[in-house]
Amino acid sequence: MANEAKPCPCEIGDRMDYGGLGQEVQIGHIKAYLVKPSAESDKAVIVIQDIYGWQLPNTRYMADMLAANGYIAVCPDFFDGKEPWSSSHDWSKFQEWLEEKKPTNITKEVDVVLRFLKEQCGANHIGAVGFCWGGIATHYLALQYPEVKAAVSVYGIIREKEDSYELKSPTLFIFGEKDVIIPLDQVSALEAKLKEKCTVDYQVKIFPGQTHGFVHRKREDINPTDKPSIQSARTDMLNWLSKYM
Repeated sequence: MANEAKPCPCEIGDRMDYGGLGQEVQIGHIKAYLVKPSAESDKAVIVIQDIYGWQLPNTRYMADMLAANGYIAVCPDFFDGKEPWSSSHDWSKFQEWLEEKKPTNITKEVDVVLRFLKEQCGANHIGAVGFCWGGIATHYLALQYPEVKAAVSVYGIIREKEDSYELKSPTLFIFGEKDVIIPLDQVSALEAKLKEKCTVDYQVKIFPGQTHGFVHRKREDINPTDKPSIQSARTDMLNWLSKYM
């Protein structure tokens, strides 16, 4: 179990760097980064990594931010010890690498984490937030786990499947207008399908001028032009979690 996190202001403000408030723990067969809020809480958020893995500082910043806002935050290694992608890898091999790390093939890990949060952290309200690969995984959780009370899928690549729209959890989808990985026509198609088939609350939000990865960008990579959008997206995430948890 992690030590209590140091008290932090429970707001975004001008702060853009939340690194290093938690510690690594073992949860069943997987490792995880766990950070707790300064006061006791029965609300927890599963933070799901992008392709660069659970140790990426960008993603841990998001876990720390959630803890600073009153949530137990846990970022598990959903690759289960397999090597994460690296920007130095050969992109022609990406699909081959991804084949054994499908974001919809994480049931065993999710079950272990949910049990941990309930039994060892006292969590009665659980949400999920994920980025890129983790955005797809979060979308999957919202389809499969009604006990996940709120989900935020951040630039999760859209898979065209007919069973992808009947969400069980209220879900916020965040995209960047200039994301070359996720064309806007795919986002429009997602929204149309959700309108047709989804019976729980959802929102699809596109941030003008933003590219893939903008929400969990490192502090040193944030320029003044992008900062308002990044802060707004993070605030939207927190508001969505607060509304449904």
